[in-house]
Parts: sequence; C-alpha cells; structure tokens
Amino acid sequence: MNVLSVVGNRPQFIKSAPLSVALRAAGIEEVVLHTGQHYDRELSQVFFDELSLGEPAYRLEARTRDVEAMVPGITAALEETRPDWTLVYGDTNSTLAGARAATAAGVPVAHVEAGLRSGDLSMPEEHNRIEVDRIAALLLCPDERSAATLRAEGVQGRIEVVGDVMADACLAFAPLARKRSTILQRLDLAPGGYVVATLHRDANVVQPRLGRLVEGLGRIEEPVVFPAHPRTAAAVRSEGLTLGHVLLSLPLSYLDLAALASQARVIVTDSGGLQKEAYWYGVPCVTARPSTEWLDTVELGANVLVDDDPDLLVEAVREARMPDDLPQLYGDGHASERVAAALLASLATS
Repeated sequence: MNVLSVVGNRPQFIKSAPLSVALRAAGIEEVVLHTGQHYDRELSQVFFDELSLGEPAYRLEARTRDVEAMVPGITAALEETRPDWTLVYGDTNSTLAGARAATAAGVPVAHVEAGLRSGDLSMPEEHNRIEVDRIAALLLCPDERSAATLRAEGVQGRIEVVGDVMADACLAFAPLARKRSTILQRLDLAPGGYVVATLHRDANVVQPRLGRLVEGLGRIEEPVVFPAHPRTAAAVRSEGLTLGHVLLSLPLSYLDLAALASQARVIVTDSGGLQKEAYWYGVPCVTARPSTEWLDTVELGANVLVDDDPDLLVEAVREARMPDDLPQLYGDGHASERVAAALLASLATS
C-alpha cells in the first residue's frame, strides 16, 4: 500500500512526524507533498530539520492559502504516484485542496482529525472541515464526540475513532524540547513565571479585534512572550499597536515553542492545536475565540473562552488554574498506529 500525505503548515508537519514512523512500521509507503502554504523557514523547514522528517517528494512552493492555486500541483503528484490513499490533516486550505484534488483524480481520501466542529461558520476552517468530511472515504476521529457528530451529519465514509496524532507528537517531543531548548535561559524566564500568547486566525489579525487582544495582553502583570506569525506581526506594526511589556518575537522553532509553552503558567491562544497541547502539558489555556472545536477542555475547566474581550482575557489569565484529576483526552499516544491499521484494514474490505 502507498499513500500521498498532503501537508502545508506547522500543525501538519508536527502531526505527520509520528504518523510517518507508524506508516513505515506497518509497511505502508508514504510520499509527502508540501504545498508551501507555510513557507517562512520558522513555520516550515525548521520542523523538517528538528523533527527529522523525510524530505518531501513534492514541494509546490505555493506561497499562498489559495485552494485553487494548490490543486493543480497536487493533482499532478497524484497522477504520477497513483496512491491507494490521499492522507489529509485537520482543517487548513492545504487539507481542502488535497481532498478536492484527490476526488477529481479518483483517489480515496483519509481525513486525520475528522469530525471536529466549533459551530462557528464565520471561520474558514469550519467550512473546510465540513467539506473534507463529506468527501473523505475514511474519517479518522480523535474522540467519540467527533464520531457522533459525523454520524449525525450522515457522512458516507467509514468512521474510526483513533485518538489524536498530535498527542503522539506531544508525548514524544515535549520532554525532548525541554531538554534541548535554551529558550527560557535566552529570555531570562523562570518556569511557571510567564504567559505565552499566539494569535493567527484571520478574524484576530485585523481591527478592531487585534487591538482589543493586544490591549488585554499588555495588561497582564506577568511577562508575556508573543511569538508572532509573520502576518500577525505585520498587522501589529501597520496598525501602530502598543505592546508595552509584551515581548513580540519572531516565530519560534517547534522545540523552542514546545519548551516555552509546556513551562508557562498560562497559554493565551487562538490555535486549535495549542489548546490541546496546553491540556497535555498541564498548563491552563485562555482562548481568544468565541467558540472552540475542543469543547471537552472548556467543559473540564482547563480552557476558558474570552473572545476578544480584554477585560475577560486579563481576568481569565489572573484566575487560571488547572483543575485536579483531569481525565486523559484525545488519545493515549498510539493514534498513529491506529491510523496505519485503519488504512491497512481498507485492503481487506476493498
């Protein structure tokens, strides 16, 4: 069996690392295509370097989030490799482009992280999730909630609950990050004595939301480290926003960010992936969105939604504490092996 894996941004590079290992162990040949949706070195190549990912067989160098601009290159790769499956991850435009190209080429789609819903249709990612789940022949869910969502929507593909491959990566790489990274020493930070913030969602990098969120970050009493997506940093500069004591930095490498986030007192973010990572790190999360696809973290009190309200943001950070006796969420570190097994099982049923 062979698969074409379509990746294009930071979370997908991380998720693909343990999955690539599991695919090889199962005897599945993987060909990796990098769309180039993320092309800044600290958002792209550094992950291949640090996580020892294999060099992608195809690099589209798209340098765009435009779905239709990516489809022709993915289609060409599919026609050349003729894989048994096209593997797509999460909810990005690269994911949607991969699913559309595979459908046109007659190659079945396997969707890792299927069934997630925030309920917020103003988010492009929500539309991507819904469309890809309708396309996919194999829906690889992180939890039973996601599987129930798909059954309620009446999707046609086969639903498998496998856990979250990001948990596999987090469990494997976080201890390595804390051992290797010197980010806390470089920034003169003490474990548990600072806040990490990330913002990159389309709605949050334009006014007035960006200004309200930056205001909130500036009112946090502790040191705040803000590794900014290039688009976010450009918006902060162009709008002339005042950051005060907040340290706005370039994007960090994966190991540096993992070391920084896993030892923070609180994480403020609009990233779906970082909300989960915060839970696995045992760090309370404050989410700068009106909704989340990771509802369990909110229901358990490990995550608080503050939308773009600076007062709520400051209060949530001040009061943030991880509850005691939290259950294991989204897998046990073996999701990648279950994904490989589900792909192989398709041979017996085809």
